[in-house]
Amino acid sequence: MRAGRTTDAPLIAAARGLVPRRTPVWFMRQAGRSLPEYRALREGTAMLDTCFDADLVAEITMQPVRRYGVDAAILFSDIVVPLRAVGVDVEIVAGVGPVVAEPIRTRKDLDALRALHESDVSPVLAAVAALTGPDGELGQTPLIGFAGAPFTLASYLVEGGPSRDHVHTKALMHSDPQLWFELCARLADIAGQFLRYQVLHGASAVQLFDSWAGALSRRDYERFVLPHSRVCLDQVRDLGVPMIHFGVGTGELLGSMATAGCDVVGVDFRVELTDAIARLGPDVAVQGNLDPALLFASRTAIEEAVGDILAAGRAAKGHIFNLGHGVLPETDPDALANVVELVHASPVTSVE
Repeated sequence: MRAGRTTDAPLIAAARGLVPRRTPVWFMRQAGRSLPEYRALREGTAMLDTCFDADLVAEITMQPVRRYGVDAAILFSDIVVPLRAVGVDVEIVAGVGPVVAEPIRTRKDLDALRALHESDVSPVLAAVAALTGPDGELGQTPLIGFAGAPFTLASYLVEGGPSRDHVHTKALMHSDPQLWFELCARLADIAGQFLRYQVLHGASAVQLFDSWAGALSRRDYERFVLPHSRVCLDQVRDLGVPMIHFGVGTGELLGSMATAGCDVVGVDFRVELTDAIARLGPDVAVQGNLDPALLFASRTAIEEAVGDILAAGRAAKGHIFNLGHGVLPETDPDALANVVELVHASPVTSVE
């Protein structure tokens, strides 16, 4: 096993605040539902079954790299993969999302949540090694490993599935803080170990997704969430790979998220990149943040939006171009290819 070996790629340089040879670009959810080749390959196979099939994971991860020439691959997986791996009865229901058969709301429920071991995710790690090894198709394109952040995983476990208001989660958080902290501590260990295993098998960077953190006030985020996200990222820190932290609707939390110890903060499309950079300060790079819906607009509108984001990104310590959330299922792949061309054609200048 080894730490990620792709050290001079544009994405790695930008994440470290260096001047890359070109602005790196990749897309959240680039490996998946918008690609016809993905839909053909996945037909008849359940989502989580796909995530534990090493050959399918490797092939799906590569599909957008071949098609678009993006500057990074992100491992095809799902944030609930490590939960399934430790025995949680969770399924991804079409049109709904992850559904947990037995929610965790009491201390007795918590006792069933065990630690993650390397053997639990061996098919996932086999895919990572195959992609990044000496004979791997990725070559010098870095692979980003990822995991769901403790709060987002906890919200699925407590709610039993996706939620708009997170009533059960917030009620548990405030009424039984000790149980909440114990739950998040276990999830921080599970997610952190999952990230660590991916890096040890060849991932060159990691991204921690806190999809639902935007449902919280800054006060609650800093008290109930941030310490656990920090512990999660700390489990990868000694491996020396860039760490990206992203959440949805987190404009008011950006400054706090940066203190989790990440190198890059992902910015969703609801916040102007210039505002995000001002809130984050000079110590972290940024990732983002084209609105995924703009990929359905005219070519001229896309060119203008991409140009504005690239111009704003030059004020940051480093900038990785991405969407401000995931690729929408109906997106025309040619629109994504156009964005990659636009970003790669843009000159890169350092900020003095």
